[in-house]
Amino acid sequence: MSLSKYLSMAYRDLLRNGRRTALTALAVALGLVVVFAFSSLIDGMLESMVADNIRLSSGHLQIRNDSYDTDTASLKSQDLLEEADDWVAQAESLAGVQSAAPVLWSGGLLSTPGESMGIQIVGIDPEDAFHVPIRDGITAGQYLSADDRGKILVGKILADQMGITVGQRVSVAASDANGVGQEGIFTVAGLVDTGFPSIDQNRILMPMAQAQAFSGVGDRFSTLILVLADQEDTALVAGKVQVPDTQIVTWEDLNSLILESVGTGMIFYYILYGIVFLAVAVLIANTLLMSVFARAREIGILASLGMRSRQILGLFFVEGTLLALFGIALGWLLGMGVVAYMTFVGFSIPAETATMVEGIAFGSTIKGGFALDQFIILSLLLLVIVSLVSLYPAWYASKMEPVDALHAV
Repeated sequence: MSLSKYLSMAYRDLLRNGRRTALTALAVALGLVVVFAFSSLIDGMLESMVADNIRLSSGHLQIRNDSYDTDTASLKSQDLLEEADDWVAQAESLAGVQSAAPVLWSGGLLSTPGESMGIQIVGIDPEDAFHVPIRDGITAGQYLSADDRGKILVGKILADQMGITVGQRVSVAASDANGVGQEGIFTVAGLVDTGFPSIDQNRILMPMAQAQAFSGVGDRFSTLILVLADQEDTALVAGKVQVPDTQIVTWEDLNSLILESVGTGMIFYYILYGIVFLAVAVLIANTLLMSVFARAREIGILASLGMRSRQILGLFFVEGTLLALFGIALGWLLGMGVVAYMTFVGFSIPAETATMVEGIAFGSTIKGGFALDQFIILSLLLLVIVSLVSLYPAWYASKMEPVDALHAV
């Protein structure tokens, strides 16, 4: 019997019980929508978190002294780079480098008359293009200039927690390069809201010259952050900036926590996909098995008219596959609507939740991504699983004896 004949008979059989067919196809569609939504969420979160972290914090490449350790944020002269202007000029002369920004990191304590909190002190050159998101994120007060003294920027989340306002004088305490405690009184020039509470919650910013003087490091700095015109050129540019006694850290290494966390979380999502697909497959098998029982007389008549067992098996197998295809088509229609909403609109999460992910650009709005390759793979996988599961009711129908089938009630 030709494939077109199988398809014609299977199609008519599905239409005869349209309500059951529609509900089963809808169940398949909803299962596909669920896995599409999670796949979109994973893709969007990974892409946006890495991109935002590169834009706001890590850059594509960082050049540091070979002995520098970010965990300790050392201020010792042997752990820092010096002569920032020379480093910037050399880096920006390389093809593919958009900007190079020297940064000085240190830890400290921010205090007001009523509260104290541990913070990261970041010394920046306010004119560097890398810090445009900070300038654009000023919600109150004003941005810094390179020659400002005694002025700092405070993250809005941190300011709200400590009741700090623009123009207020606050105390900053930290150890200098020699390990001697230093304390200074600074005026809050502005509040910064980059849109990423996890970054804004625990840092203050001051001009590089002010940070160097306060830390007693002379003209030294912690790292040079490079932003590239094309992320794909990372390895190429890294090969060009190799300098003795320095380490070159790429964006993959700088964002390893994000990449590893998502990779670990994928195990959970794979288990979830398996559960959803299994539930859909069982539903399809149950539907086809009920169809076999309901059509026992019909199967007996077909067998008595000369239809072979393998043809009966093929008929029900095609019916199950066709039912899965209907569901998958409906799932794509509904799933693309959900994915479009997640990609272009997203959904908000409380700032308190975003601040739990410390030091990573985790925003208060989560958006999905359009992972077409994943959607196609998931759809094909669902089709294969459902088709394989439909073999059981098809086999059961093919093994029914014509005489028994004709006398079935």
